[in-house]
Order: sequence, then C-alpha cells, then structure tokens
Amino acid sequence: MTGFSCLLNAQTGRVLCEDTCRHLHGIDLSHYQGDVFWEAVGENDRNLYVYLKATEGGDNIDKKYADNIRLARKHGLKVGSYHFFRPKTPLETQLRNFLSQCRPSDQDLIPMIDIETRGGLEAEEFCDSLFKFLNMVEKAYRQKPLLYTFANFYDYYLQGKINGYPLMIAQYTEQEPKLQDGHDITMWQYTCKGRIKGIRGHVDKSRFLGSHSLNEISFKHHKFAD
Repeated sequence: MTGFSCLLNAQTGRVLCEDTCRHLHGIDLSHYQGDVFWEAVGENDRNLYVYLKATEGGDNIDKKYADNIRLARKHGLKVGSYHFFRPKTPLETQLRNFLSQCRPSDQDLIPMIDIETRGGLEAEEFCDSLFKFLNMVEKAYRQKPLLYTFANFYDYYLQGKINGYPLMIAQYTEQEPKLQDGHDITMWQYTCKGRIKGIRGHVDKSRFLGSHSLNEISFKHHKFAD
C-alpha cells in the first residue's frame, strides 16, 4: 500500500497525510484519550494498527490498557504495547512492570519502547541505561523492540549508536523525517493532533515509510515461559 502520493491542501500547498492517501496508517494512545469507541475505530479501513501505552517506569500501569487491548483486538486491529522509559528507574523493576502487562499472547506487534527523556542523566550515563534496558527487553521477548523517539532527540543523543532496531520517529511537519546519521526509519508519527471517529479529541497518528510494511513489526510468538 506504499508508493502513493499524499494530496495537497489547496490553501496552504502543504502535503497532508491524514486520511488523504493510501499509506498504511495507525494510531497510538493511552488513558489520556479516555473511553474509546473501538467498534468505530475498527471500522476505519485506513487505520490498521494501534500501539497502546501499557506501562511507565517501575510501577505506573496505564489504567485503560487492559480494556483498550481487549477491545482493540476484538474489533480487528493489529495491536502492540509500549513502555515509557525512565532512565533513572531500576531497569529490572521497569522490565517486570512491562512484562506484567505486555503479555506475549496478547500481542500482534513487537513491543515498543518510548524514549523521550534523559531523566537528568548525562548523555553517556543515559545511553548506558537505555542500551542495557533494550538488551533486557530483547532477551525477554526474543525479538528487538520498536524504538519511538523524536527526530531531534535521536540526532542529539542516539545517532550512530543504535543499529538493527526499527524506529518510529515523531516529527510534526509536512516533510518526512530524515536522521543525521542516515538511519533507516520504519514508521513516521506525523501528527499529535489527528482525528479519528470513535476517539474524542486528538490522537497520535503514524504511517509506514518507503517500502516498510506491517509484517516487519509483527510479533513472533515463540514458546514463552508462563
């Protein structure tokens, strides 16, 4: 479904990529969106996947996660779960928190790690904490997680340091993001003010770039221990 041009806004001349093209789109959300009418979301054939916030740090569990993942899957969406990484929180505690919610049997898509803050750490210490955590997540789920971050954050702290991980890059402009080190971008979160039937208010929306597809982030269901 890639390779189609987005339509132009006649007034601004800017490229729009929100329900105006044939790219493969999806959303990510948390309890901030409140109660979601998942039947209506599932009927939207432009929106095929959703990433749901499961956990944050060592003890925060999103209060809507259990209902959201059950209902999203019930209404036909491909579902993945994400953890908001807190660099100063003990890594083992964060992993246990994520594992308690992001159960392999519930996942259609690989886990995603949301990386937005250094937590007050110096860059080297932050990277050391992050890379250790990513290795722990990869061992626990037996596959590399998807990494989410902003283009500027990546360029400043992570460029040249992450190899082999698929990326979802947030950049809220009409131009597709490009990273300074040329790292390939799998997915682009292009707006935090998207609209979709079934969700009140704004929602983050994303799409695949280039020839990337949903198969690349499909969860591999190995035999996991109970």
